[in-house]
Amino acid sequence: MGVGQSPADLGVRPPLAFAASAALDARALAQAPLHYPRPSRLRARLRLDGARAQRAAESLGLETVGDLLEHIPYDRREGRRIADLTQGEAATIVAEVREIRSRSVHRRRMRPLVVATVADGSGSLSVTFFNQPWLVDRYPAGTWLLLHGKYQGSGRFSVQAHAPTELRAGGPAVDVAHYATSEGLSSTQILAQVQAHADRFVDLVEPLPSAIRARLDLPDRATALRTAHLSTDPAARATGLRRLAFEELLLGQLLLAQRRHGRSRGAVAPPVAERPGLTDRWLREQLPFAPTADQQRAMAEIDADIARPRPMQRLLMGEVGSGKTVVALYAMLRAVENGLQAALMAPTETLAEQHFATIQALLGSESLRLALLTGSTPGRRRRETLAKLGSGELSLVVGTHALIEPGVEFDSLGVAVVDEQHRFGVEQRAALDRKAAPGSAPHVLHMTATPIPRTLALSNYGDLDLTQLHELPRGRQPITTHVCASEAERRRAYERIHEEVAAGHQAFVVCPLVQESESLQARAATVEFERLRSGPLQDLRLVLMHGQLRPGEKQQAMAAFAAGGADVLVATTVIEVGIDVPNATVMLVEDADRYGISQLHQLRGRIGRGAHASLCLLFGRKDSERLSALARESDGFRLAEIDLQLRGQGELAGTRQSGQQLYRFAELPRDGELLERAQLLSRELIDVDPELDEPEHALLGTALRQRYGEDALAPIRA
Repeated sequence: MGVGQSPADLGVRPPLAFAASAALDARALAQAPLHYPRPSRLRARLRLDGARAQRAAESLGLETVGDLLEHIPYDRREGRRIADLTQGEAATIVAEVREIRSRSVHRRRMRPLVVATVADGSGSLSVTFFNQPWLVDRYPAGTWLLLHGKYQGSGRFSVQAHAPTELRAGGPAVDVAHYATSEGLSSTQILAQVQAHADRFVDLVEPLPSAIRARLDLPDRATALRTAHLSTDPAARATGLRRLAFEELLLGQLLLAQRRHGRSRGAVAPPVAERPGLTDRWLREQLPFAPTADQQRAMAEIDADIARPRPMQRLLMGEVGSGKTVVALYAMLRAVENGLQAALMAPTETLAEQHFATIQALLGSESLRLALLTGSTPGRRRRETLAKLGSGELSLVVGTHALIEPGVEFDSLGVAVVDEQHRFGVEQRAALDRKAAPGSAPHVLHMTATPIPRTLALSNYGDLDLTQLHELPRGRQPITTHVCASEAERRRAYERIHEEVAAGHQAFVVCPLVQESESLQARAATVEFERLRSGPLQDLRLVLMHGQLRPGEKQQAMAAFAAGGADVLVATTVIEVGIDVPNATVMLVEDADRYGISQLHQLRGRIGRGAHASLCLLFGRKDSERLSALARESDGFRLAEIDLQLRGQGELAGTRQSGQQLYRFAELPRDGELLERAQLLSRELIDVDPELDEPEHALLGTALRQRYGEDALAPIRA
């Protein structure tokens, strides 16, 4: 906090203990034992019995005691009662040792067996431990054990893993923790290690300031982890997990907030405040439709951003067909009418070419100097384009990575639009920033055609301001979606394509592969193209398009289809974004199970773009939750939420794969409310203490560096 600021300045209530300090019993306080955390004890190596278990622990990342305490149970299940066991059943039981003894084995080099009688109130069992004679002393009568193994019938239980436990059977159903494991190390063994090192919880450092914990009614970190592992109280465990999730979310948001703060303080952008008339005239006279309320709101937010001398950093997310390009063109025209240049960078040549054509159409008769620059731009035209960019003669350029290559210089880049921004790396986006004048940075509008749930957007892009376009332009027709599987449905699908073509419309057929594969059982576009044009669709005009075609061949195929020279476009997902053929009214997607929800929604968005109702046919499993969701829902943001629930916070952001989790403790969208709080609090903290070096925030800064690296709090300069 700054000088003279109090917790109340941040809306933080001081801990109740502070307010009640006068009422504390001074004698009791003086006699209370003091404990200082010793984090060095958490760095002690974790030692397990046996090389196999040791290797398994290391494969799970459990190398130190601290790693172990952070490895919380992923699930808790009801333990089985002895009386309810069935022969051959693998089960976990909680039972008390009634008798235990060692028994000699008359075989060479075999240690004595340990045989114990255990009971849980519903019955008793005889259990045998091999090669562990020391258990006679470790588990005396009266010890409660967590036993995992297989019931062999006749009162015998084969033990696979065991550990002493604080759990007790005989009352309510016993709640048993289950951990992520690896071959050679069982969940029960992990729990045994946690219990053996339970005295180390007190050595955990508390990074959250007490004022923040009081504000959100959160326990300290040691208590949270202890309850997550060992508590039998579901409410206490939920509170502990909530606290761990919040800390994790807060650290992520602090990193993003610090980046945002550093960028806003370290870079200067040319303010774009005047309205000489170009954008107003374009909106009034050239745009063939009235902007939606969402588009108007987005334009107002952009106006407010670019009027400031700090670079805009805004993410524009839009439903398929919601008109993101119109908003992007508005932002670029605002720069142009103020004597600055604008650029739009797309990840593929196909998408860049589509944007260029769309912008030309949207400009109407408005006279504006613009050009297209990609890797396929001929040498002479490239040289002319670069010369005009450098002199300022060219106002607007659309391109691919070619825009950030060495030798590309702008006279006065004021606004940059990055489409499908998640497909560009951090360095590539930074390279575009550096195309502005020395000491300056452009205003940047990031765009994505993939609707992202708000929780995931905050998690991944919390350093950007967010704008969402939900509303579709008037006149857009609904798309009916069906999941198909049978041959009868396939025959009917081809009939529907014929009917649509007979009505003057066009169709897409989408395949997951370009060529046939021995390892993947899926339809290939090249093979399907030949099959269709010599079979079910032989009387129609077909063209083929996929990513392995030469740029000229792709342009030729797309141009033929867009101009109505072909009835059916057989393609791969190269058509996922940027393809605008209003006359296309039907899409057939082969092996739809192979795609994610968001990708299928993007593909579906290639139809229904004109004045006619459209049909999407997804061939795949009828019982697929993803395909059923697409048949049921048309809202992309709602589908993104469903995708997040089904797959976890994985690949939705663009680069991560399903199952590769962003967090250990937090779970989205479940913890969306905590994420919102974390974002607000992180911005408050960074605004008053950007480097987190004030005493009350120092441990939080240390935790941030430990999680994200020593340079996590280094100022970011444009």
